[in-house]
Amino acid sequence: MEYELTKGPLVKTMLGFAIPMILGDLLQQCYNIADTLIVGKYLGEDALAAVGSSFSLMTFLTSILLGLSMGSGIVFSIRFGKKDHKGLKEDILASFVLLSIITIVLNVMIFVGIDWIIWVLRTPDNLIQLMHDYLIVIFAGMIGIFLYNFFASLLRSLGNSVTPLVFLALSAILNIILDLWFVVGLKRGVAGAAEATVISQYVSGIGIAIYTYVKFPNLLRREKGVKLKIENIRRITSFSALTCLQQSIMNLGILAVQGLVNSFGTTVMAAFAAAVKIDAFAYLPVQDFGNAFSVFIAQNYGAKKTERIKKGIKTATFISVIFSLIISISVVFFAKPLMSLFIDANEGIDVIAYGVQYLHIEGSFYFMIGLLFLLYGLYRALARPGMSVILTVISLGTRVLLAYTLSAIPQIGVVGIWWSVPIGWFLADALGIGYYLIKRKELMA
Repeated sequence: MEYELTKGPLVKTMLGFAIPMILGDLLQQCYNIADTLIVGKYLGEDALAAVGSSFSLMTFLTSILLGLSMGSGIVFSIRFGKKDHKGLKEDILASFVLLSIITIVLNVMIFVGIDWIIWVLRTPDNLIQLMHDYLIVIFAGMIGIFLYNFFASLLRSLGNSVTPLVFLALSAILNIILDLWFVVGLKRGVAGAAEATVISQYVSGIGIAIYTYVKFPNLLRREKGVKLKIENIRRITSFSALTCLQQSIMNLGILAVQGLVNSFGTTVMAAFAAAVKIDAFAYLPVQDFGNAFSVFIAQNYGAKKTERIKKGIKTATFISVIFSLIISISVVFFAKPLMSLFIDANEGIDVIAYGVQYLHIEGSFYFMIGLLFLLYGLYRALARPGMSVILTVISLGTRVLLAYTLSAIPQIGVVGIWWSVPIGWFLADALGIGYYLIKRKELMA
């Protein structure tokens, strides 16, 4: 199924394309939510802290593949908007080869340096073995992650956001079943939670790859005149590398903050692990809406529909802000019950208190991260991925700098880490909006 985003009512077109993406990534979060819920309830606070810290690391590493896939997807969308079939096939081939090589190299580096990575995270001695047991298994799923993200980005670039949702739904359900079986039934500990996730990742990755090959043979099978060209690899690399850099910087900043959080001890680590899951789950819809918005802009940019792009920006901004405000109210009001899903209320009073404090601060400002995701998507789609990198550096750089500075003040402590996030969002939004208002004629050219 191919779906052109260059025509039709704006709201219906955007939401019709975005909603399956939002549902799909909400299901993907279920991978991590299931791990955290089951590990926290059945394996205890130490295991929860180890898995939570590992989540930040895994997110950073997979962001490299996600960024490359997203960047490639924008290139595919522009080709699709131009109706350049041969160019699209050549870009798909170049991108697949490039990402395959990077995945293999990344996997080898990770397994060789796993002990060093755990040391860099400033992991407490009592958690080192738990983190090692979890990470050594979870990293084995990198190829599955690559396959899913590559083919999901390809299908979405064609306007098909439903198929990735279907495969994620199947794998999310499988992950929850296997989590309960491996952790509760087989007593395999944190390694069992990782095994359940890896198996599910391969189900979604291999499944969507087979589906795409069968349903879109005209895109993936050999065709006369379509060759792997170095210039195409270079072009994909130059475009995708900046998107990859943006995603990596985003998660590297989070990883740096994770190391700081770890220095405050197991209680704060456990609170952060649970609260970050809630936080990510809460603003994930506006993140995915920003990615869907990016595909919308890219297709229309390729088709040179400037007025539709301008109207789309206004419509997307309105939708994102309204939804973010609704989510903010919900998270702030239900912060304690949400934390209690991960931690027993009678045994983890301090953990819940720290987590609620985090959610009250972060949750009040989701509209700012919603605007930032739209800005990321806009600049990627208008072939200005460098601007997305700049906004990310400002947002995350501010977060890391303020987190380390403020938390070192005894009167502020860990609260400084929480407040550094919305301040970073605000500064990045101000720059991104200002740049667009000044350069919009040039950007649309």
